[in-house]
Amino acid sequence: MSQGIFSVLTGDGKGKTTSALGHMVRALGHGKKVCVIQFIKGGWPTGEEKFITGLDTNIELHIKGRGFTWKSDDLSKDIAIAKEAWELAKTIIAKNEHDLIILDELTYLIHYGMVDETEILDTISARAKNVHIIVTGRYASENMIEVADLVTEMKVIKHPYQKGIKAQAGFDF
Repeated sequence: MSQGIFSVLTGDGKGKTTSALGHMVRALGHGKKVCVIQFIKGGWPTGEEKFITGLDTNIELHIKGRGFTWKSDDLSKDIAIAKEAWELAKTIIAKNEHDLIILDELTYLIHYGMVDETEILDTISARAKNVHIIVTGRYASENMIEVADLVTEMKVIKHPYQKGIKAQAGFDF
């Protein structure tokens, strides 16, 4: 039996979700079952959504957000969706049917006070011992960093947006 790792990918730099999806590909290559829950993404089709929904494999994808919260037309809807998505995540974690669970952009739910951090960390800590969990997003708290087994901080050195180059399909989403 493997030992599940709780990994946090955080920081202001690009590549947090991309790194998590790399772990997804690696796990799938070994015949593992994977679940990806995206908490903020939504409102536009991403490359990962198009790719994953075309696969007939051991992956489950849930896109639960309405898009970036700073562009929200109704924050109360975003909070309700965030809470609903977290309830789904709790159920999936408790079922112990996946080898890897990616909780993409979960840190934002904590940072903006949408979901209780203690509940999240308790749920992750109580998972089956063989389940790997990856949490992505900026603003990982000191509590989350302390509980995690592996923490990677993405740091911006240079970004195309600084030159006015906007996000592009196939590279950024």
